[in-house]
Amino acid sequence: MHVAIIMDGNGRWALRRGRARGAGHAHGARAVRAATEAAVGAGIETLTLYAFSSDNWARPAGEVASLMRLFRRYLKVETKRCLLNDVRVNVIGRRDRLDFSLLRAIERCERLTQSGRALTLRIAIDYSSRYNILAAARSLGDLRGRSEQDLSKALDVVSHSAVEAGPVDLLIRTGAEQRLSDFLLWECAYAELYFTDCMWPDFDGDVFRRALRAYTRRERRFGRLAPAVGEELAKDAAPSAAPLRETVSA
Repeated sequence: MHVAIIMDGNGRWALRRGRARGAGHAHGARAVRAATEAAVGAGIETLTLYAFSSDNWARPAGEVASLMRLFRRYLKVETKRCLLNDVRVNVIGRRDRLDFSLLRAIERCERLTQSGRALTLRIAIDYSSRYNILAAARSLGDLRGRSEQDLSKALDVVSHSAVEAGPVDLLIRTGAEQRLSDFLLWECAYAELYFTDCMWPDFDGDVFRRALRAYTRRERRFGRLAPAVGEELAKDAAPSAAPLRETVSA
């Protein structure tokens, strides 16, 4: 199962408490740990977290710098915990705009955790789904004769995805907003969407499990009819045992 989370609400969480936005981001890093542990406990195969979008570069320079330091510190501190929990870390997104120290932290964490099998934790930094789709399409050149699998593989390459995560089954968004924000648009084609008012710093295992329970109650049809509806339509479409002239006259 592939679960993706848009981690929203850090800044608002902090401002409501009269604190700087950076405090919300710091508390949000703790929620990442809670989500990771809950995913491992639930047997989730892949967890993709939206940490920093390509559009987030437009935020104040001080906030962006603080976030980059936070990412670097998280990767350094959490590597040991991920190793203990058999978690593989993979940072997806562009890397040409990240500073050297963060790139080193990413490469070190990915290298040390690459044998993790309990969970693949993908963290999206400087990520834009639209950018990736365009870059992937350009890398394929002539698209005639290309399959969806070809584009999916090209997307993995341009986004630095170390594993084939596959389509998203469940997308969770915290912070009371209800939009995708340029996150995994290709992969979320048939994802079940779960929106919660919970701000990301308050996210924990209980919130995660509620989302998973809601997911189990969804009926995933992928464009097909529900089984009961299909059976009824099949009955209606079945030829009548009576001759056509009798059916008409009746």
